[in-house]
Amino acid sequence: MKILLDTHIILWALSGSKKLSPKVRKIISDEANDIFISIVSPWEVEIKHDRFPEKMPIGSDELLSYCSMAGFKRLSIRPGHISLLKDLDQGIHADPFDHIMICQAKAEDMLLITHDDKIAQYGMDHIMKV
Repeated sequence: MKILLDTHIILWALSGSKKLSPKVRKIISDEANDIFISIVSPWEVEIKHDRFPEKMPIGSDELLSYCSMAGFKRLSIRPGHISLLKDLDQGIHADPFDHIMICQAKAEDMLLITHDDKIAQYGMDHIMKV
């Protein structure tokens, strides 16, 4: 199965956070699954690191390095991902990073794993709220 991790799930997985459920740990560690990060995640991390380094102690380069060591694959933004944005209800959630990840998961037939209640409100089959 192809899995796309939301940014906070990536951070929890890399840091060994107890916020990450055993179910998600099992999904991530299952070698039958291909684990992806969206290229928007390091972008989001870099913005947060620049603004609030005390809350986001790593930058995008470190995140990408850790993700590479963990065996996570990178997912670029493709035109097909962007074209799906027009079908997304913008009123549910205002986060453009989340919007593109939702569209990436849909276009690439991936399961997006998130802890974000607003993403879960989209109620799509390719979103797993944990």
